[in-house]
Amino acid sequence: MAGKRSENGNGAAAFCSCGDLSCPFHPSNHYQGCTPCIRKNLKLHEIPSCFFNEIVSASDHSVFSFEEFAETVLADSQDPDT
Repeated sequence: MAGKRSENGNGAAAFCSCGDLSCPFHPSNHYQGCTPCIRKNLKLHEIPSCFFNEIVSASDHSVFSFEEFAETVLADSQDPDT
């Protein structure tokens, strides 16, 4: 529905794991859902932090490139604890 935020306490989609509420692209700061964040990341050739959060904490990363994400996925898949 246009003009309506999702309900999870901060206005983001219920599955949103991004903790950077000060980011202007965070879904809690507008009514466009994840689209502005994904648009920004595609333009910069980066992966949204929520993808990193599925594997490790995004706060462990300062680079969100496709390459960094691939390396993170590979490292996690080789971790015997996962």
